[in-house]
This record gives sequence, structure tokens and C-alpha cells, in this order.
Amino acid sequence: MRISDTDILILPGLGNSGPDHWQSRWQARLSTARRVEQDDWDRPTREAWVGRLVEAVHTSTRPAIIIAHSLGVSTAVLAADRLKEHVVGALLVAPPDADRPDLTPGHALDFTPLPMAPLPFPSLLVASRNDPYCEVNRASSFAEAWGSEFVDAGEAGHINVESGHGPWPEGLLRLASFLTKLK
Repeated sequence: MRISDTDILILPGLGNSGPDHWQSRWQARLSTARRVEQDDWDRPTREAWVGRLVEAVHTSTRPAIIIAHSLGVSTAVLAADRLKEHVVGALLVAPPDADRPDLTPGHALDFTPLPMAPLPFPSLLVASRNDPYCEVNRASSFAEAWGSEFVDAGEAGHINVESGHGPWPEGLLRLASFLTKLK
């Protein structure tokens, strides 16, 4: 599948992805990409975030590919059953362990429990061995439960600007490889 045949939906996490974040750079570079906007990036609620994603997918004019980071991954997984007719694949990067509220102090997140069942579309989950928001074994468990292909990104932190991932060309290569497997 080619990028030009899809609607690429960029789904950031808590706080949105700033201009130097790989998601923002990809959005500017990929002609069919658009961001799923949220009303409140700093005080997310499950219902609002899932609703916005469902709306974005259902207004897509081509098959949708979700590119989610952090809490965006949780949002995509929670919305998955409502997206199965329109989403053809998802790149899930640095999922947070929402079952551990101690990892996001000061934020009352209602994104639990995360479904632990296969997603209704193909997915690729990329996780780091030293992500402060999710242990790699937990991320691997998510991938197994969701039927996602799992990629161990090594010591890559939260795979964001703070961990040195501005453009993240390795991720773009992973996306390209993933797209070749989709129909």
C-alpha cells in the first residue's frame, strides 16, 4: 500500500507533539497526513479523545492509517472496535502503561483498562527498553495481546524529542516497510 492511497492520521499523546517531534515532521512531509486534534491536550479524557479519533477516521476519504504515540496509542486501542471498517493499519509507538498511574503524576487519566484482545487491523508496535512510561516487557505483552508485530527499539527512551528523536528516520523506514505488508 502506498501513502498516497491512504489518509494518514497522526495521533499524538499527552501535551500534543511539538514542531520538532517526529510526528509533526512526518505530518509536514507526508502529503496525505493530518493531525487528529483534541480540545484539551493537557487534560485528556477517554471519551473526548476516542470520539475525536472516531470522527477523524469516519471522515477520511481513503483507507486510514493511524500513527499513534504514547497516550495516542491508548486512544487508538480503546477506539479500535469502532474503527475496524475504515482503518487498514496502525503504527503504535511508545505505549504508556496506563494501569500505572504513578508513571504520570499530576494527571488523572481515565484510559484504563486497556483492551487486551487482538486489534481488528494490522499493527506494528515500537517500544523502547528504557521508556519511563512503560517497561519493555509490558509493551511486549501489549503487542502480543493486540496481535501487533513488535519492534524493540533498544535504549530509545520515550521515542520523542527529549530522547533525541526529532526526525526519527528509522521510524519512517519502519512505516514504509509496514505499509508494504498492507492490502
